Amino acid sequence: MSVELAAASPDPRDGLALAIPRLRAFAISLTRDVSSADDLVQDTILKAWANMDKFDPGSNLDAWLFTILRNTFYSSLRKTRREVQDSDGAFAATLSVKPAHDSRLAMKDFQRAFDQLSPEHREVLTLVGASGFSCEEAAGMMNVAVGTVKSRASRARKRLTELLQLEEGEDMFSGTDRATEAVVLRASTAVS
Repeated sequence: MSVELAAASPDPRDGLALAIPRLRAFAISLTRDVSSADDLVQDTILKAWANMDKFDPGSNLDAWLFTILRNTFYSSLRKTRREVQDSDGAFAATLSVKPAHDSRLAMKDFQRAFDQLSPEHREVLTLVGASGFSCEEAAGMMNVAVGTVKSRASRARKRLTELLQLEEGEDMFSGTDRATEAVVLRASTAVS
């Protein structure tokens, strides 16, 4: 390719390196930090390179690059406003997640025990415990007396506790989902 032909239709990628000093000065004016500015310029060049097909060769390359840099800066600024500075790890140290396998095992145990209950006991625990209906509402749905609902809920909870081999006051629900906990615990308070 001749020099004249190359000069007539330059590849915009060739202009990226020439724009770096101006981009860097603009980035420093935005970030007020040389290291952050260098990162911003690098991100800008990478985005420009990846999106070179979107650049109109007849337009101003510097204006296009400055727009990318400015948009990248403000996007990262919006993200960092939602972040919490935790350089010493103090916040991260307070976070904890219970192992998922414990709650899955407890849920499987609960499901096996729940399946062994009579249909009437499963029904009352589901209505009064998990669904949150009052004993009166459940009685209306089941077409039985309120006392029957309370009695069934008490017996169902007692049987479930036996099937799960829980001691009095033992908490099987540490790490278990709230719906499972509600089935048993809500039923026990409805009877009280």
